[in-house]
Amino acid sequence: MLPIRLVLAPTDFSDVSVETVARARELAEHFSAELIVLHVIPPIPTLPSDPHYNFEVPAYQEALRENARRQIEEATRDQTGSSVKSRTLVSYGDPAKEIVRIAEEESVDLVVIATHGLTGWQHLVFGSVAEKVVRTAKCPVLTVRCPGS
Repeated sequence: MLPIRLVLAPTDFSDVSVETVARARELAEHFSAELIVLHVIPPIPTLPSDPHYNFEVPAYQEALRENARRQIEEATRDQTGSSVKSRTLVSYGDPAKEIVRIAEEESVDLVVIATHGLTGWQHLVFGSVAEKVVRTAKCPVLTVRCPGS
């Protein structure tokens, strides 16, 4: 595992995940590693055909991507400053699968991911991206449960 040269910090822009980016920055700074901040845009559910309904999926996806790009750049700037070499990525797809795919593609040494602490029926219904990443990633995964979650 050591040395850590590349840290991946996925964010969904929730307070917990933005705080986790700050924790990932601390680790990257400590190890003089590069930090990748990632946001995954989930797939858009398909809508039934209706000749009276006009929904431009490509335009909507582009708007989502542009919004995510702005948010991720702002979160990265606010949480990392200039003390760490960092870059941002925006991807489409199933969040857990995309995080694992990008971690492998980029040869990430450590994934630092927030856990929202859902339990009971909420965990059963919504699942856990962090749990899926822990189970399927080939590199070490550090889960961060921030106070209040």
